[in-house]
Amino acid sequence: QNYPNPFNPNTTIEFSIPNKENVQIAVYNILGQKVTTVINETLESGSHTVQWNAQPYASGLYFYEMRSGTFAAVKKMILMK
Repeated sequence: QNYPNPFNPNTTIEFSIPNKENVQIAVYNILGQKVTTVINETLESGSHTVQWNAQPYASGLYFYEMRSGTFAAVKKMILMK
């Protein structure tokens, strides 16, 4: 999960991967439209942290989807300005 949540305008997403593999984290608005890709690169195994600066986006509910190998997860986050 990201923290802080709710956030304004920066949030941190922490995750761990068991093997070296490509990691994709994309952010979607409440309508399901992709607003940005936070990361799309190959990372080494272990714990990682990425930050999303949502300054140009409107307040509201957003979802981020993380994909890595066969793993996929969707989490929600709230931007409050």
